[in-house]
Amino acid sequence: MQPSAKSHSRLLVAAPVAVVCIALAVGGLPRLSAHAAVVKQTAALSVPTVAVVVPTKAPNQQSLVLPGDVEAFQEANIYARTSGYLGRWLTDIGTHVHQGQLLAEIQSPEVDAELAQARADAATASANFDIARVTASRWEDMLKNNAVSRQSSEENVSAMKAKQAMLGAAQANVERLRQLQSFEKVYAPFDGVVTVRNVDVGALVDAGNGGTPAALFRLAETDKLRVFVNVPQDEATDVTIGSRATLTLPQFPGRTFAGSVARTSGAIDPASRTLRTEVDMDNTDGAVPPGAYAQVELALTSPGAALSLPANTLLFRPTGVQVATVDSKGQVQLVPVTLGRDFGTRVEIRTGLRGDERVVVDPGDAIGNGQAVSINTHPADAT
Repeated sequence: MQPSAKSHSRLLVAAPVAVVCIALAVGGLPRLSAHAAVVKQTAALSVPTVAVVVPTKAPNQQSLVLPGDVEAFQEANIYARTSGYLGRWLTDIGTHVHQGQLLAEIQSPEVDAELAQARADAATASANFDIARVTASRWEDMLKNNAVSRQSSEENVSAMKAKQAMLGAAQANVERLRQLQSFEKVYAPFDGVVTVRNVDVGALVDAGNGGTPAALFRLAETDKLRVFVNVPQDEATDVTIGSRATLTLPQFPGRTFAGSVARTSGAIDPASRTLRTEVDMDNTDGAVPPGAYAQVELALTSPGAALSLPANTLLFRPTGVQVATVDSKGQVQLVPVTLGRDFGTRVEIRTGLRGDERVVVDPGDAIGNGQAVSINTHPADAT
């Protein structure tokens, strides 16, 4: 009976010890596992995971949309060169006219009377010149026979030349008044549309002889239009003569009009830092009115083959724009770059990259040179 009692006492002592061991195992193992997980996670977070992209070649052609002002190919105010009263007008606004077509007639009796007087003066001067010419010829003949003095002969020759000069002046005055009389008829200087008529029959027409002249008509050539756009300085070098342009107007939804770059100013405007560019477009059907507003899409061609990156790879630092690249050792290298054209979600990189770099996407502000990173092999999952 004594051995059994001893065994029972040992069992009573071992049971609490076993209970304590089991409790330690149940409570300690999860803590050890959690500690190991924390250590592992801390080690993983010390090396951040980043997504990278490789630069791609930027497109040579780019579409640039700018506002444009539509103007007539030619536009001019038609003034009178002769003062008087408007006798009649033959064209009203909206009338299509041809070059040389009669627009209006001015009544100017004063000019007509002056022309008649000038013609009479020219006839008198012609008669006086004829008499002086005959007289001078006779005196020269008598001088050959020593019948008259040389001085008298030369005086008559000089008088003949003076009469000839007076005749020339009278004829010039006749021609001046004849031209002035021809201005009583107002003609169209080119093909176009009459956009303004400022006079009616009986209105006083002042050619500016004593007052401020007023335009009789305004004529615009609308078969062909000029559209002016201001190209920003960054894209000015890509504008080439003859490149394609597409125009859209708000009153014609879904319709486009074709044009081409005809000329540029050749200089940057110092006030706006833009290049004045003219686009010519055919408007034979007269659909687009001069003075309208249009959106002009220019097809720009860049001669250089630059690279491009997503816009979310750029770092804007006080020293300039940079990108974070990952080298072969898995370390970050900050590279300064020069930006070019803006494609919206992508940006042209003109200098700083070769094209084979691994560039970090969405780099943090705290990223720095020499920082160790790991590259995410599933960028789609990371996104």
